[in-house]
Amino acid sequence: MIEAKATARYVRTSAQKAGLVLALIRGKDVNRALATLRYTRKGVAGDIEKLLRSAIANAQQKQGFSGDVDRLYVAACYANQGPSQKRVRPAPMGRAFRVLKRTAHLTVAVAERPEKVVTVGAGDAAKRRARVQKSQAQAKAKE
Repeated sequence: MIEAKATARYVRTSAQKAGLVLALIRGKDVNRALATLRYTRKGVAGDIEKLLRSAIANAQQKQGFSGDVDRLYVAACYANQGPSQKRVRPAPMGRAFRVLKRTAHLTVAVAERPEKVVTVGAGDAAKRRARVQKSQAQAKAKE
C-alpha cells in the first residue's frame, strides 16, 4: 500500500484555525477532499488544497503506485504550532500591547485504498428494493 505525505511549514495562520479545516477532509478520498477545500470559506483552505495536491503528486512518483488517483484517500492530516512572531502594538497613555502572529506547520498524508470503493447508484438501490419487496411477499405467501 502506497503512502505519501507533504508538509508546509511556517504557514501564516494559527494551528487551531488550520485544524478546523483539516478535520473536514480527514479520511475522505482525495477528489472529495479537493472539492470540499475548494468551497470552504476559510483563508487557509487554499494553502491546504495546494498541500493536498502536492501529497497526491508525491504518491504518483512512488514506486509501486497503481496509477489510479481515485484509490487515494487522506490517511492523516494535522497542524502543529510553528514559531510565533512577537510584535508590539501601541496602546493609550504610552503603553504597548504584545501581538502574537502565529504560524503553523501543516502535514497531509495520503494512502492508497486496497480496492476501489464502489458507490451504490440509484438503479442499484431500486433493484435492491424490488428484491426486498419480492422476498417479503414470498414470506407472507408461505404464512
